[in-house]
Amino acid sequence: MVYLSLGSNIGDRLGYLSQATRLLNEYIGISITKISSVYETAAWGLEAQADFYNIAVEIATSLLPRELLEVCQEIENRLERTREIQWGPRTVDIDILLYEDIEIDEESLIIPHKYLLQRPFVTIPLAEIAPDKRVKGVRIAAAAKGHSELKSKCLRTSYTVDEL
Repeated sequence: MVYLSLGSNIGDRLGYLSQATRLLNEYIGISITKISSVYETAAWGLEAQADFYNIAVEIATSLLPRELLEVCQEIENRLERTREIQWGPRTVDIDILLYEDIEIDEESLIIPHKYLLQRPFVTIPLAEIAPDKRVKGVRIAAAAKGHSELKSKCLRTSYTVDEL
């Protein structure tokens, strides 16, 4: 299985997440199998910006990792994502977190995602759909629990994105 993280903090945040999951699911070779709840989270990195809505998504795919990256970036572009400031505001961000047990460390693609275990807005939604998955020997549920002091900055909302 492959796991993605999606986030949005500009405009209709829930709408952008819905559009992104719909576009992912419509792409030949990608099938969404699970979607976490929507979490509202404080910005990470560049903190002086609006809060994000974040979700984790499990997909089955026949695409290779680099092909999947291209699709994710194509969807971001279709949804008018701009890359002016690192960790800045965005309509949608789609990150590949895990791709089966594959490890890649290249300039344009790092799997498992470089900051996966450090970001509560990634581990908390991911723990909802894949609690027993392990990254570098760490169980995702344990990583999420380790962020318990930051849970006030990563709150589960009553919103859902249903594209299954």
